[in-house]
Amino acid sequence: MSSPDPQVRAARNHSTPSALRGPVVAVTGAASGVGALLTARLAASEEIRQVIAIDERRGECAEAQWHILDVRDPAIAEKLRGADVVVHLALDLDLETDAAARTAYNVRGTQTVLTAAAAVGVHRVVLCTSAMVYGALPDNELPLSEDAELRATAEATGVGDLLEIERLARRAPRAHPGLNVTVVRPAVLVGGTDTALTRYFESPRLLVVAGSRPAWQFCHVEDLCSALEYAVLEKVDGELAVGCDGWLEQEEVEELSGIRRMELPSAVALGAAARLHRIGLTPSPAGDLAYTMYPWVISGSRLHDAGWRAQWTNEEVLAELLEEVSGRHTVAGRRLGRKDATAAGAAGATVALLGAAAVVRRARKARRRI
Repeated sequence: MSSPDPQVRAARNHSTPSALRGPVVAVTGAASGVGALLTARLAASEEIRQVIAIDERRGECAEAQWHILDVRDPAIAEKLRGADVVVHLALDLDLETDAAARTAYNVRGTQTVLTAAAAVGVHRVVLCTSAMVYGALPDNELPLSEDAELRATAEATGVGDLLEIERLARRAPRAHPGLNVTVVRPAVLVGGTDTALTRYFESPRLLVVAGSRPAWQFCHVEDLCSALEYAVLEKVDGELAVGCDGWLEQEEVEELSGIRRMELPSAVALGAAARLHRIGLTPSPAGDLAYTMYPWVISGSRLHDAGWRAQWTNEEVLAELLEEVSGRHTVAGRRLGRKDATAAGAAGATVALLGAAAVVRRARKARRRI
């Protein structure tokens, strides 16, 4: 017997009493990454009446109603009409994207979505930034509460954009009375992701800045999607930090991964990272190094109080990350072209440290020749 037509199947899925009472949810950035996973999850939920998927290309979820457009286009307002909740996931945090173009897309897109949602009567917008907005600082508490001050600077990849999105989120309810804005901040995101922090583990050594105090907390994309669903269903409000319970010390990471550390002085590491980024050898600025040096672990108490629990542990997520990056490595302390990055890439931070090691070795050799 042949399977039913996708539209028929979608109608069946949304004919239950619970679905008829549930919200209509629009997801931007729905064709790939976290957006695609969340779209599929919501479309399969009996608590969701309908899913509106928005992206610049059509994704694979046949049960969703698709609209193809750029989120910066004011025409998005009509596509959001009838939605109860919007989850905005159309962000560009690609390390290779031009920084100015990335900011223009991320900030303008968020502004447009918030304004359009308010204009057509959407009552809740869910934004996704990162726990990186708290900043990685030596005096951070372990763990940080959701209400902790956002002390990050714009010196790390994409963090300036995320801080601006946070400011837009705070201003939106004042500018648009009746609009509820929830911000979800995941820890180091793992599961088909590619960031400076996941690439850190592509190095043949786990490079540590002398005197630093790393603490590693991960968030699997499946847990992020379940946290986003909690926000969509209004089971929890406010700023939400999401990640695995607890954290791993650097020594635990080294033991679990089987990768030894390579330690360098702070001044050498940061100086080399800045130079390598300035001349275009690495996509990551020196500011990314702070997130491998100092703790930025979050408690996730609001989600916990609402009954949410992470299904993945830090140890399990680290194991998956190591499997994902298996076979990738740095070459001569620098990153290869984008096509080859998946086979031989390395985090900008890692490359910077390896480059610093090369600087130290050359300096020592020079002193021996004198």
